Amino acid sequence: MKKFLMTVAALAVVSAPALADKVRMGTEGAYPPYNFINDAGEVDGFERELGDELCSRAKLDCEWVTNEWDSIIPNLVSGNYDTIIAGMSVTAERDEVIDFTQDYIPPSPSAYAAMAGVSVDLNGGVIAAQTGTIQASHIAASGATLVEFATPDETIAAVKNGEADAVLADKEFLAPFVAESNGEMVFAGEVPLGGGIGMGVRESDGALKDKMDAAISSMKADGTLNAMITKWFGAEAQTY
Repeated sequence: MKKFLMTVAALAVVSAPALADKVRMGTEGAYPPYNFINDAGEVDGFERELGDELCSRAKLDCEWVTNEWDSIIPNLVSGNYDTIIAGMSVTAERDEVIDFTQDYIPPSPSAYAAMAGVSVDLNGGVIAAQTGTIQASHIAASGATLVEFATPDETIAAVKNGEADAVLADKEFLAPFVAESNGEMVFAGEVPLGGGIGMGVRESDGALKDKMDAAISSMKADGTLNAMITKWFGAEAQTY
């Protein structure tokens, strides 16, 4: 669930054929288990499986496009793809620039992770976050010293090599790193940030939004979405 605070004051709305034969699904490809690039060089993860199912239910022919996180909204608005499906939380700031479907993952907490045995001052220490996320904005407002990195993996490395006392990110993203660290990394606290995760579309693409909303609703109604969330995030994940 990538929580991004847009600082773009205004972006030109680009008209695009949202309901054309091909709908381009934009994602980051670097935020497992939401989205990542597999060994075959293809987009994979929860959002790949979800997106393919949504396109099937909406009777749309979809292809996948990757884009770096820090320019993912501007490139949607510019017409380089037709949706954002990239662990993006719905926020009022983003909603001023693009539109969102209903959420396809319920709101869940962000978490701090640190090295075991290290005392961390979450409001005054050095905390890492990915650039352009609302976790980064939260740290900056908290009084802690923010260190930003372009990719989420770099935030983990910063904690391990001592550049940062802790990292703040989506708990679902951090959980595998903590679990696989053999006790070297631990959770150091949680903070509620943002709303649920939705698919971003251009404000001019209301028909595409409606089709995706209907597909998400049908997946919620028949239990398919809950099963998919549990498959990728575990039995303890929040569902509908």
